Amino acid sequence: MQAMVAGRVMVVGGTHGNERNAPWLLEAWRRHPALLRSHGLGLELVLGNPAAYAAGVRYLERDLNRSFVPALLDAPGPGDRELRRARELLALHGPVGSAPCLVALDLHSTTAAMGSSLVVYGRRPADLALAAGLQQRLGLPIYLHEQDRAQTGYLVERWPCGLVVEVGPVPQGVVQATICRQSQLALEAALEVLAEARAGALRQPDRLVVHRHLGSLDLPRHDDGSPAAVVHPQRQGRDWQPIDAGDPLFLTAEGLTIPFHPQADQGDGPVWAVFINEAAYGEKGIALSLTRRECWPVEPAWGQALADLARDLQSPG
Repeated sequence: MQAMVAGRVMVVGGTHGNERNAPWLLEAWRRHPALLRSHGLGLELVLGNPAAYAAGVRYLERDLNRSFVPALLDAPGPGDRELRRARELLALHGPVGSAPCLVALDLHSTTAAMGSSLVVYGRRPADLALAAGLQQRLGLPIYLHEQDRAQTGYLVERWPCGLVVEVGPVPQGVVQATICRQSQLALEAALEVLAEARAGALRQPDRLVVHRHLGSLDLPRHDDGSPAAVVHPQRQGRDWQPIDAGDPLFLTAEGLTIPFHPQADQGDGPVWAVFINEAAYGEKGIALSLTRRECWPVEPAWGQALADLARDLQSPG
């Protein structure tokens, strides 16, 4: 296998400008590097969308975390501000950038009751090995987001290895100590897994439990597009829990309960709901996403892929 260019680990916060916890951590780590256990790895601490962060909004013109679509990145012309930022991040810290990184760890917060969790996009072996190592250490649930044509262009997909850490619930624009602490614990565990892989001492579990994306549901809507119902109080806050046919799902202003009806393309068996009533997803027409819980044997090739990549990770300095 051809060796990669040596690179660092990119730790990103503020990909969405109204998620304030990770940027607060980045600033603290810059001021006091000893606060973050890097496990001997060189890090790039990156504020994802500085302009949106300064404005206190999720984004200015386009969701930065949907802007890393190859066709958009390669399109002629300067593009909007988020697209320019996506190109800038790749030019600076892409795998062949001026200060290259090989791994992207993107720290997010959510208004949904997701607790501490991981999001993995697709089935790249190194990503799965890193997620398995984290699940082994911290027991974090994993949302495997794949085959969703409506939601693409995620930042971590443009780096050789990467995953998203999601922690919630926390309101947009609010920094909470517990959210910051959980984010740091997950990041440090990920850095520990990478350091073990670089040293040829990667510990992997026998199995990986994932919640595989099946699709998303929107709120019922009136003809003018306004919401005709809200998430039912018996469903609110029950992320990572199964939802059965007939369970309360939405509630109208008149007090009518709208139950859950599985769709034929969701297959057989129970489904689990995630990102329930996430504030930022209303504009995307998503009230919650549905997943199927699956248990996979951990394949040796995953760990080998991560070890091959991690050998080229730089030390600090």
